[in-house]
Amino acid sequence: MRNTMYWVEIPAKNFERAKTFYETIFGIEMAPVPMPRGKYAIFPLTMDGQGAGGAIVEGEGYEPSEKGRIVYMDRGEDLSIPLSKVEAAGGKIVLQKSKNGANGEFGFIAQFIDTEGNLMGLHSNT
Repeated sequence: MRNTMYWVEIPAKNFERAKTFYETIFGIEMAPVPMPRGKYAIFPLTMDGQGAGGAIVEGEGYEPSEKGRIVYMDRGEDLSIPLSKVEAAGGKIVLQKSKNGANGEFGFIAQFIDTEGNLMGLHSNT
């Protein structure tokens, strides 16, 4: 069974800056995809994965925000590595690595503001 969330689009004001930020903190390459509604690049994914996939997008109607939804990106075993790269890549940490649940029974979370002004979260098991 797949999880409820299917796809997440992260708004960008400056597509290249956002793409570089996420590639830097996660140590990945994002694949640009031609789309009629604007500039678009997807995070690496597997079609049979149980979580959601996602992309960064720059275009009309896409406005970054520090308010409203928070998307938590799964960083597997330890979110400390990408979190340690956030500020050097131009973002701002707003919540350091913290227990998720009273005793960390749901792993750990952290939050940051990306280069575009989006409030984003990280999750890991340890």
